[in-house]
Amino acid sequence: QVQPVESGGGSVQAGGSLRLSCVASRFTYSRYCMGWFRQAPGEEREGVATIRSDGGTPDYADSVKGRFVASLDNAKNTLYLQMTNLKPEDTAVYYCATDSRVYLGCHRHDYTRWGQGTQVTVSS
Repeated sequence: QVQPVESGGGSVQAGGSLRLSCVASRFTYSRYCMGWFRQAPGEEREGVATIRSDGGTPDYADSVKGRFVASLDNAKNTLYLQMTNLKPEDTAVYYCATDSRVYLGCHRHDYTRWGQGTQVTVSS
């Protein structure tokens, strides 16, 4: 397995939208966790949305509920994050991560494989 690869970051004005994509290599197991996390300068890494590959609704951070939607295309091994009504406080490096340890649950931060991150900047 290789590291996930994110794309789709950029700069937008407040109220704008962006869609992030994350391509992960095919897993040996049929069930796995994928998630979006973000880290702003001087801040700790924050979980944004996590999802299990075999169904169920994503878990979202309270700060993004109603504005961000995570979705998983299993056929393409691709995780998306549709971000709308972006705010300056959403500015951060967004990371995609994967983990095969579904038995631990997916709503956590200790994922085993991380992408390099993609910058999202929201100006006021």
